[in-house]
Amino acid sequence: MARGAEPAGERRRCGSVVAYFTSAKFLLYLGHALSTWGDRMWHFAVSVFLVELYGNSLLLTAVYGLVVAGSVLLLGAIIGDWVDKNSRLKVAQTSLIVQNASVILCGILLMIVFLFKTQLLTLYHGWLLTMCYILVITIANIANLASTATAITIQRDWIVVVAGEDRSKLADMNATIRRIDQLTNILAPMAVGQIMTFGSPMIGCGFISGWNLMSMCVEYLLLWKVYQKTPTLALKSAKVEESELKQLNVKKESDVKPTEGVQLIVEKDVTGFEPQQEKEVSCAARIAEPFITFRDGWVAYYNQPVFLAGMGLAFLYMTVLGFDCITTGYAYTQGLSGSVLSLLMGASAVTGIMGTVAFTWLRRKCGLVRTGLISGVAQFACLVLCAISVFMPGSPLDLTVSPFADISARLFESEPLPTIASPEDKPEMVFATGMPILLNGSTTSANSDPEMSPEPVPLISVSLLFAGVIAARVGLWSFDLTVTQLLQENVVESERGIINGVQNSMNYLLDLLHFIMVILAPNPEAFGLLVLISVSFVAMGHMMYFRFAQKSLGRQLFVCCTPDPKAVSDSSPPGNTSTV
Repeated sequence: MARGAEPAGERRRCGSVVAYFTSAKFLLYLGHALSTWGDRMWHFAVSVFLVELYGNSLLLTAVYGLVVAGSVLLLGAIIGDWVDKNSRLKVAQTSLIVQNASVILCGILLMIVFLFKTQLLTLYHGWLLTMCYILVITIANIANLASTATAITIQRDWIVVVAGEDRSKLADMNATIRRIDQLTNILAPMAVGQIMTFGSPMIGCGFISGWNLMSMCVEYLLLWKVYQKTPTLALKSAKVEESELKQLNVKKESDVKPTEGVQLIVEKDVTGFEPQQEKEVSCAARIAEPFITFRDGWVAYYNQPVFLAGMGLAFLYMTVLGFDCITTGYAYTQGLSGSVLSLLMGASAVTGIMGTVAFTWLRRKCGLVRTGLISGVAQFACLVLCAISVFMPGSPLDLTVSPFADISARLFESEPLPTIASPEDKPEMVFATGMPILLNGSTTSANSDPEMSPEPVPLISVSLLFAGVIAARVGLWSFDLTVTQLLQENVVESERGIINGVQNSMNYLLDLLHFIMVILAPNPEAFGLLVLISVSFVAMGHMMYFRFAQKSLGRQLFVCCTPDPKAVSDSSPPGNTSTV
């Protein structure tokens, strides 16, 4: 009997393993991993390509970043509305094809430019090359918009339907998606960077184009498999039928309602066909439709009961305390080498994964709303180290230097931009921290005397700064997952696209403001002020979330270790649910 039971147990285990690897959940993970890997490779490579093409200048990269942020800011609501108005499979497949086709086309165009750059410079006085630059940025921007649509439909809608009524399963799936994001954030740029280093930028373009071609086919198949394995993905509620928030912890009154919704839509389309033909005559109405959608999307976002939570998340984007080009550039001026920065980025990925684990544990113990509160306190406590670093030895903060001195000199005195000095132009000086010398910078007074060796820059300040940034990733990603799940659970199904589109627009708006802040005060002496402003915005964001949590749970907010029964308080007035 015991011998017969062992093979049966093994068969059950093998069956459960096979069932998991063929489940809709795993296929969704696999498709997201492939998509994110391609995205991260492209986002890393396109910036390098643009710098390489424009003679080691950041101009094209800055223009590209501005175009991307502005496009999502203006079109986020319209993209979300398109996601809401079309079937899930059509939206996912269309955005997937447009995104990958744009990257492939952009990669081919970049290869042509790299091959024939010298010839293109001579044709039409260089205007043909300028047109190629414009085409590259435009197509890359289209790819980013399609990627935004993919993220909205998969991460904000499909995942909710696949999870079903199980909130714990939804939390686990959200956390797994974020872990995939963290891993690909580190590994994908490393992979394509090695190819570009040991090969060439042209080989990198070809590799990325080939990867996206193969990935597109596999992802298309995976989406179709997930759609087949989850029949509820075919049912999509119409806006006219939804008047209450559909939370995951509330059971649906009947299973017939979705099919009734489909029948109502069909009947409405058939019976109301002729009147619609008469109404769709006005050309002005068609022109005004995107603007009306934009307005209605922002109004609907404002009327959501989770509005303050979403705004709290958006305010976290107004910060220089992250591993973007600004913070890494500052670290380089403070003497940290590229290898040290790569190790710090790896450590930030590890703490980000720890944040996803903390989120699932805290949600089970304390509930979703309290998890966001605890995560916010943890993040802010870690960022206090960054604020302290501003006043520690080694900090370049100098209040006697105007933060706007550099920008005003360029605008009104026509001074040249700071550039890295070439070996023959700079004096022989050994910096203990390896800090580059700017031709017209004002980093140290020793630059005026070549015979004087400057003192080594203390690393206490920059060490505290990055210690705070890395430690804060635990709270940051846990908070991000909390707000993501609040939006998933408490936004009407028919408005998920447009609300999440506006949320993306808000994120990009605050991110754009933080870049403008750096442009206005780019000198290292002002970076300490930027750090203090960033910490202030993070504090304001968490204060908004605290207000949301207080309205949601009331006096039960500080009763820990008891999961909150509902994400949003029942006292929210019905008028908060808007119909767009």
